Amino acid sequence: MKSRYRLIRRGCRKAAFYCVDTLTGKRTSLKTADEREARQIVEANNNATRQAAMNLQIAQVYLRHADPGVATRTWQYVFEQVISTKTGSTRERWEYAARDGAFDLIRDCKLVETSAGHFLEVLKRGSVSTNVYLRRAHNFAMGMHWLPWPILPKLQVEWRSERSV
Repeated sequence: MKSRYRLIRRGCRKAAFYCVDTLTGKRTSLKTADEREARQIVEANNNATRQAAMNLQIAQVYLRHADPGVATRTWQYVFEQVISTKTGSTRERWEYAARDGAFDLIRDCKLVETSAGHFLEVLKRGSVSTNVYLRRAHNFAMGMHWLPWPILPKLQVEWRSERSV
């Protein structure tokens, strides 16, 4: 089978390596001048296209070596950790929010196995405050580096002044 990605070098001095997608022709800088490292990145890209079904499992193996807790952390754990940092009425609000039935969909779901689809279902079942606390829990998990990538996009807020309306 022909490889989808190939390695090229551009420039004369301290030449940078690029990965070229043979389907689209798009070049992406590998941001390295080390040929061995560049070859590894290109080979990883090619393996990812050949073994698409195993990618999540392989990623989880690498993540487990970086952080042993990645295999066991659930959204319930995130809520418990957030609540443990709060006091007084703020703590009471978080405890109440964490009991929201909409969160039952993801409560026992591992963080690394959570998809945007899971969050959409929670948001459909929940209310405005569900959205607020889900976003806060997500941001807490991101800040603790428990999520390898964001699930929720940053808010896309369009600001308008009263004069422009």
